[in-house]
Amino acid sequence: MSPHIMVFDSGIGGTTVLKHIQQYIPDGRYSYFMDNAYLPYGKLSQQTIIQRLSGLLIFIETQQLHVDVLVIACNTASTSALSALRELTTIPIVGVVPAIKPAALLSKSQHIALLATPATVESSYTQQLISQHGQAVTVHLYASVELVALAEQTYQSKKIMQDKLVAELDSLAIDNRVDVIVLGCTHFPILAKGLNEYFNSTVLLLDSGVAIAKRVCAILTEHNIDWSNELDTNKCTGKKKPLRYYATASIYVDKQPVELVTLIDPTQNEKS
Repeated sequence: MSPHIMVFDSGIGGTTVLKHIQQYIPDGRYSYFMDNAYLPYGKLSQQTIIQRLSGLLIFIETQQLHVDVLVIACNTASTSALSALRELTTIPIVGVVPAIKPAALLSKSQHIALLATPATVESSYTQQLISQHGQAVTVHLYASVELVALAEQTYQSKKIMQDKLVAELDSLAIDNRVDVIVLGCTHFPILAKGLNEYFNSTVLLLDSGVAIAKRVCAILTEHNIDWSNELDTNKCTGKKKPLRYYATASIYVDKQPVELVTLIDPTQNEKS
């Protein structure tokens, strides 16, 4: 049976990661879960994020979804709650973290930028990544929740509102010595075309999509879960299986049905 991979994000941004995973494992069964009732996660406290993800685990268990790998395709959630979440489940979990290390290696000017949500920029995990892998470069930090909303709008309308993007980037005032920008939010690749236009394609945009896809493949192998390599033409049909969408607030997704669900706050159960 094909592995069941669930991809989670606060909104539609995690589809940028899902796309890469599907390319590596086209025969996989996929669920995409959006906690869009609490979008954007970049404004939430760490405790609230942990509670929401704990509720996700309860949902997976009560609905008997039999998830083989859970991908937290949200930099904010990953940097805030990944270790706490792993203590609550036996499901293998893959998080997404800012690509500081490869950015530092690729930079020629020795100036890189992390563009992310406030929660990701301010997290201790991000600071640890910078300390470990950014010693040879200057890491400029830029936080924006406006870009998350703009990415959501762009996904729905299929058109980037370049004037709003330009206004937000102008306000961030990214240092002109920067030659690599780490897209530290899975929403931001949705804006890649507009970002390249703004920077006249002189800045390299880096995200973690491919690295996450490879990690999912490795975990499936480590757990002896059969999956079809895209190069194995005898096993791989090349046809994507239907994708099941879940959301905590009403949303339209490419004419696909979206099941509305409510996440249980585990702390409320403890009080009752």
